[in-house]
Amino acid sequence: MRKVSGMRRKNGATDDASGGNTKAGHLSGKGTWVGTSVRRREDPRLLTGRGRYIDDLTAPGMLHAQFVRSTEAYARVVSVDLSEVREIPGVVAAFTAADLDLGDLICRMDRPESEFRTTAMPVLARDIVRFVGEPVAIVLATDPYAVEDGLEAAVVEYEPLPPVVTEEAALAPDAPLLHPEAPDNTLVDVTMFATEGIDDVFAAAHTVITVDAKSGRQNALPMETRGALAEWVDRDEQLLIRTCTQIPHTIRDAVAACTGLDARQVRCIVPDMGGGFGQKSCVGREEIAAAAVAMRLRRPVKWIEDRRDNLTASFLGREQHYRSRAAFDAEGHLLALDTDVICDMGAYSAYPSSAAIEPMMAATEMPGVYKLPAYRIRARAIATNKAPTAAYRGVSRPQCVMVMELLMERAAQELGLDALDVRRRNLITTFPYKNSNNITYDPGSYLESLNLCEKTLREEGWYDRKEEAAARGRVLGIGYACYSERTGLGSTAFSERKPKALVSYDLSDITMDMSGSVTVTTGTLSHGQSHETTMAQIVADRLGLPMDKVKIVQGDTDKIPYGFGSFASRSITIGGSAVAGAAVKLGDQLRALAAHLMEVDIDSVELDGDSGVRMRKNPDRRLSYADLAFVAYLQSPKLPKDIGPGLRASASFDMLADGVFSNATHGVVVELDPGTGGVQILRYVCVEDVGVAINPQVVEGQARGGIAQGIAGALFEEVNYDANGQPLAPTFMEYKVPTAMEIPDIRIEHLETPCALTESGAKGAGEGGTIGAPAAVLNAVNDGLRHTGVQLDNTPISRELIYRSLEHPLRTPSEEIQARRELEGTNV
Repeated sequence: MRKVSGMRRKNGATDDASGGNTKAGHLSGKGTWVGTSVRRREDPRLLTGRGRYIDDLTAPGMLHAQFVRSTEAYARVVSVDLSEVREIPGVVAAFTAADLDLGDLICRMDRPESEFRTTAMPVLARDIVRFVGEPVAIVLATDPYAVEDGLEAAVVEYEPLPPVVTEEAALAPDAPLLHPEAPDNTLVDVTMFATEGIDDVFAAAHTVITVDAKSGRQNALPMETRGALAEWVDRDEQLLIRTCTQIPHTIRDAVAACTGLDARQVRCIVPDMGGGFGQKSCVGREEIAAAAVAMRLRRPVKWIEDRRDNLTASFLGREQHYRSRAAFDAEGHLLALDTDVICDMGAYSAYPSSAAIEPMMAATEMPGVYKLPAYRIRARAIATNKAPTAAYRGVSRPQCVMVMELLMERAAQELGLDALDVRRRNLITTFPYKNSNNITYDPGSYLESLNLCEKTLREEGWYDRKEEAAARGRVLGIGYACYSERTGLGSTAFSERKPKALVSYDLSDITMDMSGSVTVTTGTLSHGQSHETTMAQIVADRLGLPMDKVKIVQGDTDKIPYGFGSFASRSITIGGSAVAGAAVKLGDQLRALAAHLMEVDIDSVELDGDSGVRMRKNPDRRLSYADLAFVAYLQSPKLPKDIGPGLRASASFDMLADGVFSNATHGVVVELDPGTGGVQILRYVCVEDVGVAINPQVVEGQARGGIAQGIAGALFEEVNYDANGQPLAPTFMEYKVPTAMEIPDIRIEHLETPCALTESGAKGAGEGGTIGAPAAVLNAVNDGLRHTGVQLDNTPISRELIYRSLEHPLRTPSEEIQARRELEGTNV
């Protein structure tokens, strides 16, 4: 591990034998691309308006689609009358579920029914609607205005049922049931890692700390909403779907299954995409319906989700409730953790991740960076009459970290110890380390990141400013959060959660053309993470090519045999390793061909780092890649028996370990406004370790974007519902999204622990910023409220609770509890 200044670092990957270009094997010298903040290759296209997003695409005869959506949270569908819809000028067709007769989306797991209840999600609602915004019918028109007129003419008769909107209502003994397969409205119920004798540990512990914490429901809010353009291509006998998804191959398979087509008859292409954050890692019902109608009408069909539908009817995330207790000894060592977590997953199991994604992630990741001798967790997913929950950047780990960091803070207060010292005593410092969650952690810099983060804030003078501010009546608080981010989950790690079908290898093909340039495929794809740049850096270093000689192809199911897309920070760890492996194989082919033509042994030649192969002992004797390609393609008689014709290689990569762990510590300074209860972030410091940073500037962009989303969850964003299940945040007037004014300047410091398990020494960096931010902000707010005796547990943090706490700092605990109940009772 070493400290690195990311923007000034050059070739950091090559400084350690466990990472970087040392794995290229036969490249002379050291690479020049990995570890360098080269300019993003995507930027000239995207910043000048030449990007091509779904809504930029058109096709001859294209129809526009929108959906008649349920106005009831829970109801029987008595009738759907579309006769007047079809009379609207410009409307071409309208269909119900019965008209289309599509198969359902069904998530399955290899778990008993006591742990996982298998339920179906129809493409269009049939007899029952289960949340406001659920699609009931699809309307097609010649322009987007006519289709909206058509929606208004639809007549749907409902028989309302009592909606289930809260956790308490869902789990009540007499609760209305959303699915007959889930008799207690529980979709997932697993108890894991029950260490033998854990109850005895709690009974004998010096101190037991409890935390009861909730996180609000959120929307991932990609800048580009969901959308698709589908058409039947007669020449190819194929249904072509262009859509903004993180999982094109899964979309292809789901469309084929629901429509009865063979997989080869469906092609999914992803153009430029404006963000995903997990919301696009599930199969949308609208995508399938639009594709089915395009096939039926033999006309192109475009659907673009409007922002209101995105806020109310798209995949949501985050709504979780943790009841945790932790046992500590007198010196602050963590002895045991017992947790009950309930995740509100909305009305359906989102496909393919299922309702298990949040509770299972919470169960496996809860201990985080801390040594935990004894552990037990019960993790549940419940069904309510809300839009379905899917992955959202971080998936449960922001909540897990928030709870763990609250426990550390409360233990320190109870024991009269420094909260950072309590963390230091419990951080994992010996690697590899197998924790009580049966996960083995690869080397990281957990303690070092905490120390550097504290040192940075102290050297900047924030501890002194806090004392000075208190003397002047201002309220400042300083908070920290330590966390790890498990990235690069391979097939083995996913299989431990027992899904029916969800693996995580990746495939890559590389082809060199006559000019010596290469085209490389990857099963991952970018929705803003700069894959065209970072993947090209990996390949360019492996082959000693200029960056402009590398073309990355992604997001096309006909060009890529299979891929699992981009999620869970797997792109560079899994996809990048496959790309690196393919490049190395091609390099070996080039060396073998050059050795044959030079009539020497293969070990006598090496890639020269300048688009060619040379003799090791006689560097002036060389063949360029263009020379070798000419022979490979146009002089096949000169080829050895085991090479060519052509220059092409394939590789796959799967993480056989439990994954690789990035880590970080966030430090936050806030000021609380006694007059409004507002929170202003004065300083934000992130010390992170993602192994080898392929492109440090891109990594920092990921961290800053993630931190912004984490701050949003801590202070601003929440999807609320009234007692009837009606969403209360259908626009940005109600759903409070932070702007650049609320997001502070963020200082990022890098530590580097190269990873021995990936081909480039890199670890994932996609979700870490979001994971650490809510806990750090909440701890900073609680630090500011320390003199009031109030401790807040929930996010988003209530301004009114802060205001009341500062207004009445001497309220008794019982008065505080009653005040909080009164306040929280006003908001479902």
